Amino acid sequence: MKIVVLDGHALNPGDLGWQEVEALAPCTVYPRTPPELVVERIGEAELVLTNKTVLDRAVLEQLPQLRYIGVLATGVNVVDLEAAREGGIAVTNVPGYSTASVAQMVFALLLELTQQVGYHAALVRDGAWARCPDFSFFERPLVELDGLTLGIVGFGAIGSRVARIAAAFGMRVLAHTAHPDNYRHRPENREIGFVALETLFRESDAVTLHCPLTAATQGLVNAERLALMKPSAYLINTGRGPLVEEAALAAALNEGRIAGAGLDVLSIEPPPAGNPLPAARNCFITPHIAWASRAARQRLIAVVTKNLRAFLAGRSQNRVA
Repeated sequence: MKIVVLDGHALNPGDLGWQEVEALAPCTVYPRTPPELVVERIGEAELVLTNKTVLDRAVLEQLPQLRYIGVLATGVNVVDLEAAREGGIAVTNVPGYSTASVAQMVFALLLELTQQVGYHAALVRDGAWARCPDFSFFERPLVELDGLTLGIVGFGAIGSRVARIAAAFGMRVLAHTAHPDNYRHRPENREIGFVALETLFRESDAVTLHCPLTAATQGLVNAERLALMKPSAYLINTGRGPLVEEAALAAALNEGRIAGAGLDVLSIEPPPAGNPLPAARNCFITPHIAWASRAARQRLIAVVTKNLRAFLAGRSQNRVA
């Protein structure tokens, strides 16, 4: 048995180790793999780990010896699951490893939008406070979260964690989920309003996205739903970039139809030159780092190892195909 890691750099840029994986079988780790080298690099390996390197039907059909794909993430859209099933290839993922880190990032973005910490810190660095005759000054409005309404689209592990944090800030919480009856009667959710999507966009002071990317949710935030939002409202996306129609969001920001956006994901990453959002008004973008705290990445490697160990022992753990 041989293991190949196709794109290990994002998960482990050097501050962690691969020793747990390497203990299971001979292992080759590539920092990144371009599409034209995927088949060559996998070679005769039976076990492959991938984060964002795509393993589609055309690739899998060239790898008859492949028996296992471990996705180094929760989302598995980089693998053609139907082709994997047809080829008898097991596919696993890693659910839940980044819940705390992503929920934390939601509020890092929301607080940047409402408290303007980075903007005012830059003013201080540039000497604006030293030149000011007053002990305090602010150039942009400062918005208190207490009493505002947070709308959460998707109410899985991350969405429910975000709801608890929002409650600690004194926020009213609305949620939209495909199966509200699974959640609304739980004691911990008694203060949460489970509502229709249009109601959530209309009533929320901030909307945060935590639903999976599917054919039904792609482009969920479009011009029509942005038009429902308050001019003072914010959009937060730490989920998947294609949940948002980017041109529509950029237009809404630049025309002042919503107050701001905090995004950790985009439809194409890294963004091409034509993406309108990096230059949009009051749009804060981070480079897909919500998942990437050291603690979350340590948990990820630990579960990846357990998934592999279970497969090698003939057991099923976190299998999606």
